[in-house]
Amino acid sequence: MTRLLPRALLAPAVGALLLWMLVPLLMTVYFSVVRYNLLQPGDHPFVGLENFAFFVTDPDFGPAVWNTLVFLASVVLITVVLGMALALLVDAPFPGRGIVRVLLISPFFVMPAVNALLWKHMIMNPIYGVLAQLWRTFGLEPVDWLTHAPLFSVIVMVAWQWLPFACLIFITSLQSLDREQMEAARMDGAGPFQRFWYLTLPHLARPVAVVVMIEMIFLLAVFAEIAITTAGGPGNESTNLTYLIFKQSLLSFDVGVASAGALFAVLLANIVAIFLIRMVGKSLD
Repeated sequence: MTRLLPRALLAPAVGALLLWMLVPLLMTVYFSVVRYNLLQPGDHPFVGLENFAFFVTDPDFGPAVWNTLVFLASVVLITVVLGMALALLVDAPFPGRGIVRVLLISPFFVMPAVNALLWKHMIMNPIYGVLAQLWRTFGLEPVDWLTHAPLFSVIVMVAWQWLPFACLIFITSLQSLDREQMEAARMDGAGPFQRFWYLTLPHLARPVAVVVMIEMIFLLAVFAEIAITTAGGPGNESTNLTYLIFKQSLLSFDVGVASAGALFAVLLANIVAIFLIRMVGKSLD
């Protein structure tokens, strides 16, 4: 009886969580196999895999997958490299280190929509943005970043927001680095690069794996920055899978195709998650 009591107390929460997860998923599966367009109300005949075939043969599908992969790889690479560099810079004691650490972490608490508006109007605007003023200072013509380099612009925005997360993880991990071992290596004549390569980097292997796994899972669902700044354009140059699903559902009003795309995105996210979890497991071993 005493063993069943904790399970009975947990049962309502577990049941509510399962309903919260399963009901939307099952509805998405249902909509993905029927013809359901909001502009054509009425019966919803079963069409099997027709919605999936339509989604993957969409002319925007290939560019969206490619943009998603480029976006993921670029943001993860930028945040890991710069996050590690910043963590190493603020690891050594100096006056005002606490304030600097707080400032480094602050961008992570900016909402995605606010982040997009900040970069779109205050930094990348070709008329009155900070970068435009900087370009004019050097006698150069300002660049309309969101038009001429849309995907790069979105990468910079999202990397700026996720950089504090990676930096925080690496700063925390460096606190547990064996200082005596580092000092012994320095006394033995090891240079800064050697100490970093043979001591610091192996120590940060697990945090790097965790940062890569968490970021890739969340970055697959990036939407606000694209919707507010480039709207997936020009053309499909900055369209990712999430925004493509949005266009199919709310712009084309095709719930069936959008649901098929959502299931494809879920499948892709699970493949990435399984791969990264195995990578983290090997790192922990």
